[in-house]
Amino acid sequence: MSLFVNKPGLLTTVQDLGRFGVQKYGVIAGGAMDTFALRMANLLVGNEETDAGLEITMLGPDILMEQTALISICGGDLSPKLNGKPLPLWRTVLAPKGSRLSFGKLRQGCRAYLAVGGGLDVPVEMNSRTTYLRAGIGGFCGRALRQGDRIPLGAASLRCLNLMGLLAREADGDFGAVSHWSVTPGMLPPYSPNPTVRVIEGEEYGLFSEESLRSFLNEWYDVLPQSDRMGYRFTGSKLTLREKTELISSAVTFGTVQVPSDGYPIVLMADRQTTGGYPKIAQVITADLPLLAQVNLGGHVRFRLISLREAQKQYVARERAIRTLRSGLEQLQK
Repeated sequence: MSLFVNKPGLLTTVQDLGRFGVQKYGVIAGGAMDTFALRMANLLVGNEETDAGLEITMLGPDILMEQTALISICGGDLSPKLNGKPLPLWRTVLAPKGSRLSFGKLRQGCRAYLAVGGGLDVPVEMNSRTTYLRAGIGGFCGRALRQGDRIPLGAASLRCLNLMGLLAREADGDFGAVSHWSVTPGMLPPYSPNPTVRVIEGEEYGLFSEESLRSFLNEWYDVLPQSDRMGYRFTGSKLTLREKTELISSAVTFGTVQVPSDGYPIVLMADRQTTGGYPKIAQVITADLPLLAQVNLGGHVRFRLISLREAQKQYVARERAIRTLRSGLEQLQK
């Protein structure tokens, strides 16, 4: 029971929600860049939200389904096809044995997430199946997928089997079936090639000059080509402190906005380090991290300051929406 990789794509890795509990040893959390999309894809195939799936970056792979399986693709639109027929995003799909999943033109975003019923059965290393490329840890042999790889699948859950049964009644030959249920547009983050991203004040927010704060909150910043899963580097108006200050390294997290000595902000992403010594001007709110994860190199980003209370409200609203989808799928299976 496995997926066979005919072509690996540009950068396709096994990711789950992260490797937690070991940062005190200097091991990064990592995980999916767009955790919302991965969680949704897993729920749509009857998996646990924490199960591992494939993170597909910009140019997708070509994959042979070596068994009949439930799949779901969420996140960026990389023109997925099953046996040459276009597949919709944010839905459950029954993929027959021997079918071929491929991807085409990048239409929106830059990362898609493929979940398969039963999850990807790669070894668990330090509490997670996520891939950390720089250290060669986790995922499939600690690396991105290559041609000829065979990714083992886990045992399908009862939820997955029930969903397969529902779709099997509507299966259409080699193509399989696509669900009539989906993640409604109102539940999705407001993905955009040039998003406005909400932030709260960082620890050193008050140390920056008034001019720098105005620039940071009112001007567009461009994503530089040097950006990657560790951090997004931006260019725009330089940000400066009121006066030089020596800082002690402290904890950082996904979405921390640091400003190094060159004055150009860096937003730390999924593969961020565990601590940092640069001034932290802001923190991207959790609800808006998926927006950044789907911005392409050269994209424009604007930052908007909100209160911690409002950030918490946005987080609760997102989690409530996810819980609603989970409950709806459970009702569907009864």
